[in-house]
Amino acid sequence: MPSDLIPAAHLIGAGLAIIGVVGGGVGIGNLFGAFITAVGRNPAARQDIQIYLWLGFALSEATAIFALLVSFIILFT
Repeated sequence: MPSDLIPAAHLIGAGLAIIGVVGGGVGIGNLFGAFITAVGRNPAARQDIQIYLWLGFALSEATAIFALLVSFIILFT
């Protein structure tokens, strides 16, 4: 493999790995949209639902951070 193709392969691999960040953004948008809808329908249940909102937010954000980390590992190794 010519040495000119290795940096290009790193950039392509890092770009493909960063696609996982899009899924995290979509998941977080869905979470907050559903939360607003649920609180609008039943404001008394806000405290019960909010715990699950933050748990889901943390897990969705973690997947985006892992995708970013994998992208950086591919890019800088």
